[in-house]
Amino acid sequence: QVQLVESGGGLVQPGGSLRLSCVANGRLFSMYSMAWYRQVPGDEREFVAQITNSHRTLYTDLVKGRFTISRDNAKETVYLQMTDLQPEDTAVYYCHGIRTTTAYWGQGTQVTVSS
Repeated sequence: QVQLVESGGGLVQPGGSLRLSCVANGRLFSMYSMAWYRQVPGDEREFVAQITNSHRTLYTDLVKGRFTISRDNAKETVYLQMTDLQPEDTAVYYCHGIRTTTAYWGQGTQVTVSS
């Protein structure tokens, strides 16, 4: 069993930055592929970024060049550095971890971009 706990969300002005963190409480974190998703009320949860256990990264075109995903296996933490935030980035951001057929979700952290 793995628990994922996100933090770092908040209110930021357009053009601002935030760094989200997701701490994993469990075993074999380094073997998990980790990702960030986001969801706006009434919409489906959408993929934002992924980092594999070999540190390969993938981004949705919506955030490419503005967001950076990274991981620190020693701290069992995955990060999402978000820059040049825009109102359309407003959402609840969820951490996701998957290894083979086992997947886990965090509880989410709210990011609001508004002036």
